[in-house]
Amino acid sequence: MNLIDADKLADLAQALVAAGYRVVAPVRDEDAVRLKVWSPGAEIDLATIPVNSAKEFLFPPTEVIGRYALDGRDFTTQEARPDAPRTVLLAVRPCDVAGLAVLDAVFNPDRASLPGPDRGDCRDAFYIARREATTIVALVCAASDAECFCTSVGGAPDSTRGADAVLQSADGGRRFALSPVTAKGAALVEAAGPTIAEGEARLDPPASVAERFDAAAVTEWLGANFESPLWQEWALACLGCGACTHVCPTCHCFDIQDEATRREAVRLRNWDSCAMALFTAHAGGHNPRPTQVERWRQRVMHKFRYFPERFGLLACTGCGRCGRICPAAVTMCEACRKIAEAAETARNL
Repeated sequence: MNLIDADKLADLAQALVAAGYRVVAPVRDEDAVRLKVWSPGAEIDLATIPVNSAKEFLFPPTEVIGRYALDGRDFTTQEARPDAPRTVLLAVRPCDVAGLAVLDAVFNPDRASLPGPDRGDCRDAFYIARREATTIVALVCAASDAECFCTSVGGAPDSTRGADAVLQSADGGRRFALSPVTAKGAALVEAAGPTIAEGEARLDPPASVAERFDAAAVTEWLGANFESPLWQEWALACLGCGACTHVCPTCHCFDIQDEATRREAVRLRNWDSCAMALFTAHAGGHNPRPTQVERWRQRVMHKFRYFPERFGLLACTGCGRCGRICPAAVTMCEACRKIAEAAETARNL
């Protein structure tokens, strides 16, 4: 068993940096824990669920995807190359790892194993370059909170699906066991060098996450209740701020904009959000989702109906970040729980 003392996690990160990795880890950042690029002196915190998700290191909030310029009267274009450093996502939660399967389905279908009818026709060179350069070390969750619901959407606090290596608390949190799953994971363990010691330890049990709702019942109910009055009730509190989509590990909507001077310009891909009023606004003024009711419905329908129909995957991993960050306490978990209740009531009529 490959073991590392709990107080030596910074040494592990330093060894990986020395081996040529960019290390992304849950780092204490003032009053919060965030997934950030680790640097010497940063405190790695594995006890707290990070406020952000791992997606931003493969699908960044903004990136240059093209460049062009005027040279005299000539119009020239330049290839924009992805910034894809060799990276390790160190100690990311299984719900974050599961989110990458959803991003794969959209941006990298050749990698994805999709049970649905659509393998997708988009092969995004920027995402693929980062994905191939990334090694994923999943952290078995030792604790959960009231917003966690991974077991309701097919996940688990100790899931290793999609991980290259697994980090698990041992001996009451005094040590961690690092177990490789793939060749990438084995290379990472080798790069860790003397920070890893061989030995025996008692693995701590994973967190217990209660199942909050029946996801299959949610999907079925959504197919027959597009015009349900419940949508109005749930959407009343939604502010349309888009915070939920920004911290979500699977949301992948984006906009493309050009920023230019007189002689040169860049084309940018920026995150967008179906929760925002301008997301579906047409140039002529029409908006097919004119109120927060339609926008909130779209978010739930996409994750639990449209995406499963196309790709065979739920587009929600139960991470609970939307519930933790929402200023109005509008949560996906609570909406799905009420939908499942409505489905059960309808079955008993």
